[in-house]
Amino acid sequence: MKADIRVALVGNPNTGKSTLFNTLTGLNQKIGNFPGVTVDKKTGFSTLPDGRTAEIIDLPGTYSLYPKSKDESIVFSVLADHSNPHSPDLIVVILDASNLKRNLLLYTQVADLKIPVIIALNMMDLAKKSGIHIDIDLFAAKLGVPVVPISARKVEGIDKLKEAISFANKIALQQESIDVESLAPGLIAQISSELKLDNSYYALQLAHQHETIKFISPAQSDRIEELEKEFSFHSQKAQASETIARYNFINDLLYDTVKVPETAQLETTSNKIDKILTHKVFGFIIFFGILLFMFQSIFAWSAYPMELIGDLFVWIQSTLHQILPAGPLTGLLVDGVIGGLSGVMVFIPQIAILFAFISILEDTGYMSRVTFMMDKLMRKVGLNGKSVVPLIGGFACAVPSIMSTRTIENWKDRMITIMVTPLVTCSARLPIYTLLIALVVPNRNVWWVFNMQGLALTGMYIFSLISAIVVAFAFKLILKGRERGYFIMELPVYRMPRWKNVIYSMYDRSKSFVFQAGKVIIAISVILWVLASYGPGDRFKHIEQKYHRPQYTQHLTPDSLTRAINSEKLENSYAGVLGHVIEPVIKPLGFDWKIGIALITSFAAREVFVGTMATIYSVEGSAEKMESVQYKMKTATNPQTGQPVFSLAVAFSLMMFYAFAMQCASTVAVVYRETKNWRWPAIQFAYMTVLAYVASFIAYNLLK
Repeated sequence: MKADIRVALVGNPNTGKSTLFNTLTGLNQKIGNFPGVTVDKKTGFSTLPDGRTAEIIDLPGTYSLYPKSKDESIVFSVLADHSNPHSPDLIVVILDASNLKRNLLLYTQVADLKIPVIIALNMMDLAKKSGIHIDIDLFAAKLGVPVVPISARKVEGIDKLKEAISFANKIALQQESIDVESLAPGLIAQISSELKLDNSYYALQLAHQHETIKFISPAQSDRIEELEKEFSFHSQKAQASETIARYNFINDLLYDTVKVPETAQLETTSNKIDKILTHKVFGFIIFFGILLFMFQSIFAWSAYPMELIGDLFVWIQSTLHQILPAGPLTGLLVDGVIGGLSGVMVFIPQIAILFAFISILEDTGYMSRVTFMMDKLMRKVGLNGKSVVPLIGGFACAVPSIMSTRTIENWKDRMITIMVTPLVTCSARLPIYTLLIALVVPNRNVWWVFNMQGLALTGMYIFSLISAIVVAFAFKLILKGRERGYFIMELPVYRMPRWKNVIYSMYDRSKSFVFQAGKVIIAISVILWVLASYGPGDRFKHIEQKYHRPQYTQHLTPDSLTRAINSEKLENSYAGVLGHVIEPVIKPLGFDWKIGIALITSFAAREVFVGTMATIYSVEGSAEKMESVQYKMKTATNPQTGQPVFSLAVAFSLMMFYAFAMQCASTVAVVYRETKNWRWPAIQFAYMTVLAYVASFIAYNLLK
């Protein structure tokens, strides 16, 4: 789609910039990368009142044009480099109306680049609730730019903002906030002259950032360095002087245009809540309690819908076996594709509940408090508070969590976070854990409140966080880095979650999980069904002949006979041969050859384990008597010992294996993409596989 005008959204973190982007673009958006870097580029399209189309670019949140991370460096590059394909015709600066003093620093810097600007004064509802009165007309007049009051969360003022964007080409350039020339008079004039620039602040920014920006040549960068020495330019002193001058301007502006009561009620309420939720003792107890409630709810609330979905797939498989003629295609469809899919689809309720909780914690502002609380603990193990965001995000998926480490400025902190994030229990492990826990942990309450299965699941999640912290400490001792990490973040005001957003998040993330996992599972299920349904040589023929002898046909029921034939065929199939090849390696962990097949197939994606078990037991089972994968696994017995295959020791050994093993091709790919070196994903894969084997071996031998 070709746009008539390109608009960049710029603002501090937590000003509602992403909410405004989603409101303006709706579903008409896409995510890519800015050229040459791994930073996400969110773009979308919006139809303006005059019928034109605007391309909206959501730039990363930043507190100023002086970058402290890869994400923040993109902002100046896009705004200042006119040859950049994303260079905007108009900038919409989003300001939090309840916190203007902090927000206006970035605005004054952006305005001095002399690109047309509109101010979207967001969160006006919160400002009014706090008793803050803003004279918008006077505010706009003093800045010389259009100011549009909005509430992105409530979709208020959006039409007026679109009207203002329509008139962008008629906007006069904004007034200067400070005397830029006075910050480095000789240097700015010389850079402007030699590089033929007509903007003093642009020249000053080049003096500050010429070593890191990519849109000037090495020769130009070297020349700027020479000029800095000639004019005795000190970047940090100049930045400090600029900041003081800008805040003098901001203070005068706010004194004339904004009236704030002595106590802002909303902020006071947030501070009172924070005294409890971020307390050095009670804060951690509350956080643990929230996690416990989450995982108790995942088991309790999902039980009935999971049972319905499981019964539905059993009915579908049974019906299709009755309707369709017996043969390879029917087996492939019913036992391969549908059997494999059933193993994952049944867990949709649990996935949806998990994502609903994560969305609520993010939307209310509580997740930021967890980050703040964890900072002190994280520093002791070689991380910082910003590492908590990827780690907690890892509960959903490691891929976006690893991408979010770009906001961590310190190289060593970032690398350690990338290396340990896959250890956190992601949504792909959830189906495995809940399946295995349901097999061996009684479904009964402890102390009338806590469900034992919920406690076991909570334990696995907490164990994953502890494992990540311990491994991070080991990497702290191994990796060398000279930079000092620091942690600066703003705690947003507590808000009620947007239930529409929570529901959309449940739907969108569950859909993504099903479609991403579904594609892999269908492909692997088809391959696995073929491998499990055919065998080398005449093995299957000999098995058929063997079970047609009278000692079998006269002493076994038809159903038992079918199961015996299918079971021996599976063991002699290509899949069975492969399973038996690796069985000696995994036998010390308590795993048989069937589990071995699932371990191999799930190296593509962990959740494939459940689909694989469903396919294997569907191939082995009787077409006349369809049962759920959970029932089949619960009743499976070891032919040598007669004992259940999935005993307490085997189940926990498997959970330990999946807790550590790097069985996710997408995560391996994103680690390479973020580090630009295959060494890091190789190290990650190796250490996680070793940990998985050792932890699984210990668990099995302690519990057997």
